[in-house]
Amino acid sequence: METAKNTICLWYDKEAEEAARFYTALFPDSRVTSVFRAPSDYPSGKAGDVLTVSFTVAGIPCLGLNGGTAFRHSEAFSFQISTENQAETDRYWDGIIANGGQPSECGWCKDKWGISWQITPRVLSEALAIGGDEAKRAFDAMMEMSKIDVARIEAARRG
Repeated sequence: METAKNTICLWYDKEAEEAARFYTALFPDSRVTSVFRAPSDYPSGKAGDVLTVSFTVAGIPCLGLNGGTAFRHSEAFSFQISTENQAETDRYWDGIIANGGQPSECGWCKDKWGISWQITPRVLSEALAIGGDEAKRAFDAMMEMSKIDVARIEAARRG
C-alpha cells in the first residue's frame, strides 16, 4: 500500500469510518483504502475499536482519526469542492445538509461531524478571478446567498 507524502488528518470522536464512507459515496474520485483497529486500549477507546480510516475524498488523501472528544472542528479548515453546474452544486450541498449537516452563507455548509465544506460553482470562481466590475457584481450576489445559485451568479456577471 502506497502512502501519500501529505495527508489531511481529520479528528473524529468515534465516527471516522462512518464519515469516510459518507464522503466516498457522495463525491467522485473517492474511496476508503484501509481501516485500522486499535491493537490495545487507548484513552478514548478499546482494543479492536476503529482507530484510523485511510480514504480519499475528491482526490485528496485523508486519514480519519477516532481520537475522542478532546478537539472539535472549526471553519478554519474546509474542503472546497468546485462544481460545474447547478445540478452538481445541489447534489453535494443537499447531500451534506440532508445527512445531518447545516447550511451557512456564501456557499459554505457543515457536515454532521462539524467539517466545513465550500460548494463553489466554477462560474463564481471564474468571475472572481476576472476582477473589476464583473467580480464585484458576482461577489455582491454571492454575499446574499446560502447555497450558490448558478443562474443568479451568471446574471450578475452579465450585469
